[in-house]
Amino acid sequence: MRAELLKGHLDALVLAALEAAPAHGYGIIGRLRLRSSEVFRLAEGTVYPTLHRLERDGLVTSRWTAASGRRRRVYRLTRAGHEALLVRRLEWRTFSSAVEAVLG
Repeated sequence: MRAELLKGHLDALVLAALEAAPAHGYGIIGRLRLRSSEVFRLAEGTVYPTLHRLERDGLVTSRWTAASGRRRRVYRLTRAGHEALLVRRLEWRTFSSAVEAVLG
């Protein structure tokens, strides 16, 4: 999938990937890949700046954890993140319906 098609939607996709449970960056990438049936094959260089921006905006929070002797940062949605996801879902449904009506 062309990267420009994801532009403007990546924040919502990352928030949705964190909705069910906290995850580290690789976990988020894996969830998006799995839930999109391998269509979204995102690079770390795409996801981590998004996570940092979402954290700066108060939509996710993070903490360091250790697993199998490795440290990794685990991200989780905040209350504001849950609310933002609801808004972005509504915006997406409105947008995708309009695009479908035009493109058929």
